[in-house]
Amino acid sequence: MADQSYYSPSFKKPSEVLRMRRKRARSEGVSAGSGGAAPGSAGLAGVRPFSPGPLLLKGPVRTGSGGAVKRRNPFANIENTYNSPGKRRAVSCAAEEPGCGGAAGGRCEAESPGEQTAGFGSSLTDLLYNNNTTAAAKHTKTHKNVSFSEEDSLFEEDLFGPEKATPILKNPEAPEVGDSPAPEVCREYPADWSLKTRLLFTSPHSFSWAEHLKAQEEAQGLSLHCRAEYASLPLNIQDPRSCTELRCGFQQCLQYWQHPSLPWLSLFPRIGAERKFAGKNTPWAQDAAVQQSLMSEWSGSLTSLYSLLKARLCPYFYVCSYQFTVLFRGAGLSGAKGITALLTPTTRGLREAMKADGIEFSLPLLEEKRKSKESSSQQTDGDEPSSAVTSQCTDDKKEDEYDEDDDDDDDDDGGLSWLQDMGIQDKIKKPDSISIKMRKEHNEVRLDHRPESVVLVEGSNTFTLINFLINCKSLVAGAGSQAGLPPTLLAPTAFRGATLQMLKARSVNVKTQVRTGYQDVCSLEVTGPIMPHTVHALTQLLKPAQKGAFSVSLYTHEPSAVLNVPVTKPSESEQQSDAAQCLERCGLQQSTVQQLVEPTVLGKSALRQLHMRDFSYSWNS
Repeated sequence: MADQSYYSPSFKKPSEVLRMRRKRARSEGVSAGSGGAAPGSAGLAGVRPFSPGPLLLKGPVRTGSGGAVKRRNPFANIENTYNSPGKRRAVSCAAEEPGCGGAAGGRCEAESPGEQTAGFGSSLTDLLYNNNTTAAAKHTKTHKNVSFSEEDSLFEEDLFGPEKATPILKNPEAPEVGDSPAPEVCREYPADWSLKTRLLFTSPHSFSWAEHLKAQEEAQGLSLHCRAEYASLPLNIQDPRSCTELRCGFQQCLQYWQHPSLPWLSLFPRIGAERKFAGKNTPWAQDAAVQQSLMSEWSGSLTSLYSLLKARLCPYFYVCSYQFTVLFRGAGLSGAKGITALLTPTTRGLREAMKADGIEFSLPLLEEKRKSKESSSQQTDGDEPSSAVTSQCTDDKKEDEYDEDDDDDDDDDGGLSWLQDMGIQDKIKKPDSISIKMRKEHNEVRLDHRPESVVLVEGSNTFTLINFLINCKSLVAGAGSQAGLPPTLLAPTAFRGATLQMLKARSVNVKTQVRTGYQDVCSLEVTGPIMPHTVHALTQLLKPAQKGAFSVSLYTHEPSAVLNVPVTKPSESEQQSDAAQCLERCGLQQSTVQQLVEPTVLGKSALRQLHMRDFSYSWNS
């Protein structure tokens, strides 16, 4: 019997029909052996099943002296039967002659010159699933064919003849079904302005080059950081452990500046860190003179940072209080024309205090909501004029917009005029002015401590904000474990009263379980107050060291995630090349500056995962 793999998957073999055909073929063979061979007794002219070779001449088949039909060879195989490659070539050549007829001639006519047919043993599946005739010929050469017996060949020709005449051919110019467009190569990822507490790098290549730095390498990395000099790395590093520039650059990436600095206290993060401060020695908590001295030194450091920022010698810095975080950015960063400051989260009392000091600010997320609401209303009603949106607005207006988003009713008496139209104004009790005021205050307080409460201060108002922070009594906690301790200042460059600090880094090799067993995975962990320039500098360093294959998990300080909110419109951003040139002396690498001047696109979210494969970035936020 033929191999079942040569039949169509939907074909169900009728065993009774095959049995009857087999019995008929046996009886015809016995009668031919006794009375001579009869032409046409076989299903295919000149071919007997499992015969050592075909008879290419018409007429009775003569084997030996008796002239009887040659018996079936029980030891026939692919090499000595008709399906052998050499004998198929002989049949193909003979079939091209004019005298070639029958089934063999029909197959020869269907062939193209120079190609080999599938032979009598080929089935419908070979014709359906081959891309073209060339592929079919190659498949016939490489795949072992099993020849059919006579009755099987007849049965297949009876049922599958129409399908064989119309084989499915594939256009060689058509694209493959599984083909997909080549993935776009991304050489850079968006800037993330949120603060990170931990970075976890993983790679199939070892991070052993980041361990056990020599004293000379540590000193050189420290010197490079203080002088704001950056060594160029080779594009292909064969042995990272022996690359001095790589190890010095890694030491340089871990440096940052902080004020104040207390060795027995971790001064970042400050929001929600009461438990970390509990039980620690705080000698200033009950001493007003010490608190005054700390605040005086802190005020000088903050003033120094703002002066460096204004002179474009410091790109940005953070003010981390126990209640909120402030990000000051220099002109040109994140697409802004001037100095900007983002403060988050805020409360109603803090916003009112800022407004009382004459600080003009805006709530960018609420403004974005109002714009989207106005655009949707304009699409539904084209006759309704759109109200102008100002970039600078007071806190009351923005909170009223927030009320509108929650479908609040009008607060004035005109909102109840419909009662008069219905004639029931005397039956319904109107809310008094006190109730209306309490309702407004409730809605204003509801905005507190939410991402939507982020405040944007621009231009000269940032200098007023600096004075506000220095003189604000609520900036420092009056009670609790952080009482009397000034906010933490973080910056990538040196400033007055700053202390040079270093992030903690350690590498670990672990084994992870996969389907085939265990796989070695190398990891590098970096902890501390991680700023945007540090993330970019480390990824630029690991690109050649890890041969363009690594992943990093970024652990965000959640209150600072909203600092990625856009501060300008795309049309208002100035030329990025000019902004990068103005920040050449800010102390950061030029590639890092080029990333930070781009407008932010992350919104309220922050980067969570960053992957590099074949020197191309992909990320999740």
